[in-house]
Amino acid sequence: MERKKVINTDHLSQCIKTLESSLIRLQASAPNSIDYEIFRNATIKGFELTLETAGKLLRKALKAYSSNPAFVDELTYKDTLRHAVKHGLLSVEVIKHWFAYRDNRNNTAHDYGVFFAETTLKLLPQFLVDAKELQRVLQEKLGATDA
Repeated sequence: MERKKVINTDHLSQCIKTLESSLIRLQASAPNSIDYEIFRNATIKGFELTLETAGKLLRKALKAYSSNPAFVDELTYKDTLRHAVKHGLLSVEVIKHWFAYRDNRNNTAHDYGVFFAETTLKLLPQFLVDAKELQRVLQEKLGATDA
């Protein structure tokens, strides 16, 4: 009997909850206030952490489908996403969202200006939907099961 690789999605779940919480606090803050600045920065960092955590989990998940784990380690982030589609971890429609999230992340890593921050904030509602769905799929396909 072949044993499936188990993926723990607890850290991704915590990242999603933290991101949601910081976004709620940001939305409750007065624009141009110091609280808005603090929660905007926290929200952007939360997005970055959630995106990176999702990518790492996808790499771990892909190793369960590969006979060559070293090959998976060499994949770029976007190639990881493409392989995730091949194995049913992401849909063809949703991969376009993940490409946009990654492109946005690359931009925010180089420029923390207000324009990039506000662009990121516009992506967050859909990003949270997609991150939760990815967590659900990973848990369903490769998560721990109660024995």
